[in-house]
Amino acid sequence: MMTQLPQLAGRTFLSDAGLETDLIFQHGIDLPDFASFPLLESEQHRTLMRGYYESVIDIARRDHTGVVLETPTWRASASWGTRLGYTSGRLDKINRAAVEFFTTIRAANSDIAVVISGNLGPRGDGYTIANAMTASEAADYHAAQIDSFATAGADLVTAVTLNYSAEAIGVVEAANWANIPVVISFTVETNGVLPSGQSLADAIDEVDRATGGTVAYFMVNCAHPTHFIEVLTQPGPWERIRGLRANASRMSHEELDNSTELDRGDEVELAQSYVEIAQLLPDLAVVGGCCGTDIHHLDHISAALAN
Repeated sequence: MMTQLPQLAGRTFLSDAGLETDLIFQHGIDLPDFASFPLLESEQHRTLMRGYYESVIDIARRDHTGVVLETPTWRASASWGTRLGYTSGRLDKINRAAVEFFTTIRAANSDIAVVISGNLGPRGDGYTIANAMTASEAADYHAAQIDSFATAGADLVTAVTLNYSAEAIGVVEAANWANIPVVISFTVETNGVLPSGQSLADAIDEVDRATGGTVAYFMVNCAHPTHFIEVLTQPGPWERIRGLRANASRMSHEELDNSTELDRGDEVELAQSYVEIAQLLPDLAVVGGCCGTDIHHLDHISAALAN
């Protein structure tokens, strides 16, 4: 595990894109509950995913950036794992295996700064809030997965597509127990506010107050730039946002949920949006994609920022 996160040292790091939508729509792979972690148990699928991540590294090598690789474990927590037939022991094993999988990729690309992030998602659906937890309940829930990442040697944990602040606070508390750096990534609706109705600025401030500012940095993911770029022109704690993984589509969360076809949006337009956001967020360091994006979107985003 790294003692300091290199993505905080003032250079750009490329993250991956919308792995799940890419696997479903581009490769025809069935992902029950949108979970990609079971693929790690298949050598054929491990080979496919290795090629995917190697493509990200190739772009980073070309544009002289680093890479933050997110383990494909967004659904590999207790509630989702139970739905998919996984025991707690089997989940621990696969979360650790995901980190070890990236460790071998990093070893094979020693010329690139590769950061390994244990990726976790919300206990519930990323787009809607049901059975909301207190911060204490969220800490207890997420602790097992975070411990698996820390034990396996992940450099940090990143919680993505969180939609209310109490769960984010719990994730941070659990990461602090495990003594591992933590990143919090919120999703927002088309009006730029969290699905909980809280503003992005207030959510960041609340998490920082509750956790003593121990979040390494915040991100926004699973929303198109047009959904939140206007918010970033208003006063807020935007120096705390250092990562962005936007959707390719302008659709709302509800529309995406009901869509049977992939909306890849406009690659060039999306990349230009990242340039505009980088001007509003001078500390932006980690860039990638979310739903509907693939390696071609990343190619355009990385090239646009490099230029």
